[in-house]
Amino acid sequence: MIRCAIVGASGYTGAELVAILLRHPDAEIVGMFGSSREGADRTFSDLHPRFRGECDLPIHAADAETVLACAPDAVFLCTPHEISATLGTALLDVGDGTGCDATVLDLSAAFRLPDAADYETFYSFAHPTPGLLSRAVYGLAERAAEPLRTAKLIAVPGCYPTSIILPLAPLVDAGAIKPGTRPIADCISGISGAGRTPNSRNMFCEVGVQPYGVWTHRHQPEIRTHAGADVIFTPHLGPYERGIVSTIHVELAAGWDDARVRTLLEREYRSSRFVRVLPAGSWPSVNSVRGTNFCDIGIAAEHSHLIVVSAIDNLVKGASGQAVQCMNLRFGLDEATGLVGTTCFVPGTTTEVSA
Repeated sequence: MIRCAIVGASGYTGAELVAILLRHPDAEIVGMFGSSREGADRTFSDLHPRFRGECDLPIHAADAETVLACAPDAVFLCTPHEISATLGTALLDVGDGTGCDATVLDLSAAFRLPDAADYETFYSFAHPTPGLLSRAVYGLAERAAEPLRTAKLIAVPGCYPTSIILPLAPLVDAGAIKPGTRPIADCISGISGAGRTPNSRNMFCEVGVQPYGVWTHRHQPEIRTHAGADVIFTPHLGPYERGIVSTIHVELAAGWDDARVRTLLEREYRSSRFVRVLPAGSWPSVNSVRGTNFCDIGIAAEHSHLIVVSAIDNLVKGASGQAVQCMNLRFGLDEATGLVGTTCFVPGTTTEVSA
């Protein structure tokens, strides 16, 4: 059994991770920790009543020594970026000093970017250990399966970047994009992508379809770095719980057309368990991937203009499911272990309302 510790268990990605690990045949949750002292000394099911009787573990305050005291094989950090940067570094330092063999899987952006300067520009903090960034494996499993098998620090990709990089990066690698042009990605995410912290933007009566973070969104450097293209990225918030649909516009290089792009993507992902290139005329949807670890991709071209549409569940393939997929590869399991089926955490069941 893979002994798993979760830091930041109170949020949506932490709860999704618990839902997946509870049905994982080769994983055991051995410790739960808050991203701060808030929520300490409560149980996980106090915070997420849906899990009563399934997961009643206490949530402890997190520090590296306390986390490693439960002897985990894998530590999942579902924490804010600054906390992940500090705690992830401490976990590896303590582990290196004591012989602990835990692998850190970080679901924040704290280790996704190779250039430390991007953290000050896009995340408003100075990275405490820039030298550690080169040690992190960017955990897009379909493109990094071999490095993941020996990784000690895994940077689990963001939700928007996953939905863009999976369909776009093969086109970049193959030279299918017309030189001098920039792909355009318009993406819409369900409200769970905004996290659990309440604010006016994610209140029930306020949520509508609207863009945000235009030109400034934190995922911009991640997309640019790992897709290999300077993408014009515009995120939108939508009035539904979970899921992302990304519509990507590409000007094709000479010699490329619909059929050639389709052949490329089908060949790229023919052995991938969780990427589905849809038949011509079929298009991805949020409902088709809800609660799954799939990324669906649809394509169509008119002359030199290609439209690529992808859909993922932002809490599964865009976060916790992808983290478990990385864990599976790291520990020599089939990448789909524990990820087949539609059982998922439902944000609407996080709290109880009393009269």
